[in-house]
Amino acid sequence: MLDQPAPLLEPDDRHWQIVARRDQAHAGRFVFGVTSTAIYCRPGCPARTPRRENVRLFPSPVEARAAGFRPCKRCRPDEPLSTDAATVARACRIIEAGIDWGDTVTDTDVANELNLTADALRQGFRRYLGVTPRQYAEARRLDRLRSALHRSGAVTPSVYDAGFAGPRRVYELADTALGMTPARFARGGAGETIRYVVVESPLGLMLAAATERGLCRLAFGDDAQELTRLLKEDFQAATLRVGDAAMAETVAVLLSLLAGDRPAAPLPLDIQATAFQARVWRALMAIPRGETVTYGELARIVGAPNAARAVGAACGQNPVAVIIPCHRVVGSTGKLTGYRWGTERKQRLLAQEGALD
Repeated sequence: MLDQPAPLLEPDDRHWQIVARRDQAHAGRFVFGVTSTAIYCRPGCPARTPRRENVRLFPSPVEARAAGFRPCKRCRPDEPLSTDAATVARACRIIEAGIDWGDTVTDTDVANELNLTADALRQGFRRYLGVTPRQYAEARRLDRLRSALHRSGAVTPSVYDAGFAGPRRVYELADTALGMTPARFARGGAGETIRYVVVESPLGLMLAAATERGLCRLAFGDDAQELTRLLKEDFQAATLRVGDAAMAETVAVLLSLLAGDRPAAPLPLDIQATAFQARVWRALMAIPRGETVTYGELARIVGAPNAARAVGAACGQNPVAVIIPCHRVVGSTGKLTGYRWGTERKQRLLAQEGALD
């Protein structure tokens, strides 16, 4: 971080380069006054670059005003810095680069790197990503943990390599983030029993899979072997068994649902989600039958109006088609776009629900 300049200090080469190239990354670290206009600005101001000999530096607007300068009307250096998409992207890079800080990293640490307040940083993350900086950091550490566990299978080194301060937090997150303990995840789900069936349905072949806790996969396709292969790929070392009587009951409920009936009670689910995915999936399940929303509308519903693409990605990662009704999301023009199981299936589902004219 740059040392704070003294009031009325002429810029050295380092500070002058920041002013001359309009470097917004340093906005908030100091302001500069222009003696020829008696105006002060923050770094990154879009106004014409002043002559170096006319530039004076101040630690903050307070000192600039005390010296007789008035605030620029273009960069508004007296107003709080806004957290735009580019700033959030820089914050993400800081989090990812410092992921080995582990549980000691705070929102304030990241905000300080960008000369923002922690509140402004959190507001920007919620606006553009739909999660807090801490939730983002935790998700990235979990991604690293998954990779490390797959690579080495050694739990303790993987926990520390992923940036966690210790195993305790990992085990607190295990059920919701990994779906099993880290040791079992490292073995590709070894010890987990998943029962599955592939049957004909109104939407073509349907694969339904469940653990003892609930439905963990509902997928559609045209090739039974491919559907089974994808299931095995996701649960590499779990014990996969072709369905039994309990699965027959689940399949009956699913086929009834696809036929247009409404089950008396929702099926229990056993799925894992990031914080953002969970918000999107809950919002999807609140869309009434027979209605649709656009990706932009869904982004606003989950409190992330600028994250339509991230919302679309969360829809595409839905592990239980139809149960979480991602088919009820359409393009901004109403076009049936972006359905993982094919737009023809999406059209049939929406037509059956009365959502198409």
